[in-house]
Amino acid sequence: MKLLLLFIFAFVACNAQAPTLVLLDNQVIKETHSTFFRSLQDRGYILTFKIADDSSLVLSKYGEYLYKNLIIFAPSVEEFGGNLNVETITQFVDDGGNLLIAGSSATGDVLSEIASECGFEIDEEGTFVIDHLNYDLTDEGQHTKLVITSDNLIDAPIIVGSKKGVAPLLYQGTGILADPENPLVLPLLTADSTSYSYNPNLPVKEYPHAVGRDTVLIAGLQARNNARVVFSGSLSFFSDEFFSSPVKKSQSGEAALKSGNEEVATAISQWVFREHGQLRVKSVKHHKEGEKEAPQDYTIMDNVVYTIEIDILENGQWKPFTANDIQLEFVRIDPFVRTTLQRKPSGEYEAKFKIPDVYGVYQFKVDYDRVGYTRLFSTTQVSVRPLQHTQYERFITSAYPYYTGAFSMMLGVFVFSFVFLHFKEDDKKSKSE
Repeated sequence: MKLLLLFIFAFVACNAQAPTLVLLDNQVIKETHSTFFRSLQDRGYILTFKIADDSSLVLSKYGEYLYKNLIIFAPSVEEFGGNLNVETITQFVDDGGNLLIAGSSATGDVLSEIASECGFEIDEEGTFVIDHLNYDLTDEGQHTKLVITSDNLIDAPIIVGSKKGVAPLLYQGTGILADPENPLVLPLLTADSTSYSYNPNLPVKEYPHAVGRDTVLIAGLQARNNARVVFSGSLSFFSDEFFSSPVKKSQSGEAALKSGNEEVATAISQWVFREHGQLRVKSVKHHKEGEKEAPQDYTIMDNVVYTIEIDILENGQWKPFTANDIQLEFVRIDPFVRTTLQRKPSGEYEAKFKIPDVYGVYQFKVDYDRVGYTRLFSTTQVSVRPLQHTQYERFITSAYPYYTGAFSMMLGVFVFSFVFLHFKEDDKKSKSE
């Protein structure tokens, strides 16, 4: 009975979502954003709510992290409490933790510094994204409550869900600039071309920090260790008010009974906490064609069969991943063979090719890196030796002219010797007579 209980406990522990720490400016945010937090709890997340400057804050104990995910809904925090600071949060991401941050026009230096470490740049305190053409009718006159269509979302359903049929989004907050040279940064939601980021209470006397499509509203990052970070310039984007509010654009009159914020926010949270887009290599096999087991080494010009099984995490279960753009490289220093893997009915991906006529130490390498998916990297090292002396061909087709020349020379020498000796003997006979 005890063994059964231990097994059940271990099974539940392995399948439960990792604990998540939620840092708030105040307890009121817990109520104003209850729908978002409830959606996380319904998906199995264990949320621990604390004030951002709580003196008991700690992310790890005895070298082990207490949380896998960190949510910071505290735009105005000036300094974190306890052992939490910019360095510990950055280290948390470097060690594989996931981070969701929501700012506002009151975003302080601490969050700006965290954003900078992740490749984002937040506009100054007091600024909003302003658009005099694409604002909601309920706006108070400063044109900061924007209506953003789903066309402005990144074209990656694995991150933001399907854009088809999504109602317009409501956004009110500051602007973000993403480093265009950083391949790990993703602009998840951008503003329209008529927008800019500035303080609405001040006259525009200098060029705004962000203008037009370069103004990022929600930015994402997938680090090289597959840790994920999402930074939103608007805390209101995740609020109950924006989730349930009707939308009506001022100029075009485009309207919806409910904004699409809840759908997009849910999809983004599923991505940043690695419910979506997580890949793994289940198995790798390779062998000579016609055999089943991997040899100790290969010989040049051998025909090889390589198979790999790839799974994707869906609804908490690992299922076979389907794609048509996974490539295999057979690499020594540079790739000697590059081919697309073909998916078999069994779910495995397979490639057949001939080993090049160059011996050495090679790797079967699969490097699959697509937007929204965790990077899949698998290498298998093998040795390729030259032919043994018993494996070389006895007669090479391309050398037939040389064979013909050699034998014709031998034949010519034989004929010449025969004729020379024959006529010499006849000459001796004629002289004797």
